[in-house]
Amino acid sequence: MKLSDNLKKLSSYPFHMPGHKRQSGLSLYGEEIDITEIDGFDNLHSPTGDIKEIEDRLSCLYGSKRSFVSVNGSTCGVLSAISAVGDKGGEIIIAVNCHRSVYNACKLNKLDVYFIEPEYNEELSCWGRVTQKAVDDAVKAHPNACAVVITSPTYEGYVSSIKCSIPLIVDSAHGAHFGFAHWLPERAEGDIVISSLHKTLPSLTQTAVVNVYNEKYADAVKGYMDVFETSSPSYVLLDSVAKCTDFLANCSSAFENYKILLDDFYKKAERLENITLLHNDDRTRIVISADGYTGTELGAFLRGRGIEPEGTAVKYVILISTVCDSERGFDMLLDALSSLEKRKKKEFSLPKPEVPVKAQGSFSAENTEPTSFSNCAGKVCAEYVFAYPPGSPILAPGQEISRNNTEYITSLLESGVNVLSDSGLLPSKILTKQ
Repeated sequence: MKLSDNLKKLSSYPFHMPGHKRQSGLSLYGEEIDITEIDGFDNLHSPTGDIKEIEDRLSCLYGSKRSFVSVNGSTCGVLSAISAVGDKGGEIIIAVNCHRSVYNACKLNKLDVYFIEPEYNEELSCWGRVTQKAVDDAVKAHPNACAVVITSPTYEGYVSSIKCSIPLIVDSAHGAHFGFAHWLPERAEGDIVISSLHKTLPSLTQTAVVNVYNEKYADAVKGYMDVFETSSPSYVLLDSVAKCTDFLANCSSAFENYKILLDDFYKKAERLENITLLHNDDRTRIVISADGYTGTELGAFLRGRGIEPEGTAVKYVILISTVCDSERGFDMLLDALSSLEKRKKKEFSLPKPEVPVKAQGSFSAENTEPTSFSNCAGKVCAEYVFAYPPGSPILAPGQEISRNNTEYITSLLESGVNVLSDSGLLPSKILTKQ
C-alpha cells in the first residue's frame, strides 16, 4: 500500500506537529510514522491521494458505492449516518438494543425515537434478531420516520437480514469480517453500514469504515464525518487501515486456517459436560455459559487462567475470536474450560428489560435532580444508564422509569455486571427530571 511505503521514507526534519518530533528516545509507540497533513501526504478530510486509494479499495472490498475511513471508531460513523438522513426534530425508528452512539445521534438531532423490540433469548437473557415483521410494522405505524437503525451482528453474534422501504442504517460494528469467507455470514445490507475494522480484523483500535450503499447519502455522510471526526487524524491509525486492506485483498487462506481452528475448538468444547455454547449466527463470536456459574464468576475464572474475555453478562461470557487468533490461544481456552470445577446447575433469575414505546427528542436535561434509585420508579430519567460493554442503554433521557427497569438494573448490579450512568451516581442515585 502506497501510504505505508511513503511513511517508511520520512526523512525531513519535522518543524511541524506532533510535538514528539519522531524522537525514538521517548518510547512512544508508532512515533516514527506519526505525522500530520504535511506536504506529500494525503488529507483524510479531503483525500486525493494515498487515503483516497485506501477508501476506494475499501469500497471495492465491501461492494459499496463509496467508503469512508473513520479514525474515531464506528461512533463517528453512526453519528454521521443518522445526521445525514435525519430531519431535525423529526422521527426515527431504532432497535432498542442499539449502541449508545445511536441514542446520542438521536439526541443531537432532537429526533423522537420509536422502538423496535428484537427477539429475546429467555435462556440467556439477551436480545436476538430483529425480524422483518417488526420492521414492517414499525414503518407502517410511523410513516414519517426518517430511517430505521438496527444492530447486526449483535454483541452476542445474532444477525438480522432485513429490507426496508425507508433508509436503513446498520450498525455492523462487530461485523467488519463478514463476507470475506464462504463460511462467514454475508456482509450487512443497508443504505449505510458502519463497521469497526479494529474489532474483528487486523487494524488498530479506533479504525472503522462507513460503507454507503445508497449514493444519494454519500455527500451528506462525508460532510457530517468532517464535523464529528478529529481534524488531526492519526497516520499511525491510517497506516493500519492501509495494511488491513492489504490483508483483506489476500485473506482467503488465512480465513480457511481460522475455520480449521474454530471448528476444532467447537468440536472439543461441545464435549464438555457443564459448558453451553450459544448457537448464534456468527461462529467467531464465542458465547459461553457454565452450569452453576454467573457470567461474572466465569469471567473471573478465565482471567485466573490467563484469558481476558471481551465481556461478561449475568449468565454468560463473550469471547471475540478473529482471523488473527492462534492455535495456542484456542488451546488455552479449552484447557481452562476443561479445568472448570463442576457445579450443580441453578437458575439465575433476571427480568426481561422493558421496551419503551417512545423517547422524546425534545427532552432537555435542564431542571434535573438526583433521586434515590430505590425510589425512582415512575419518574422521567435524565441520563443514560447502560451496561458496559457493550454500551446499549437500559434507560435513556426522557424515558419513564418503570419498576421493571429498576429490578432489571438491580439484578445486573447484584450479579457483578458493570452498570454505568452519565452522572456516576449509581447504584445509590439516578438523575431524574424535576
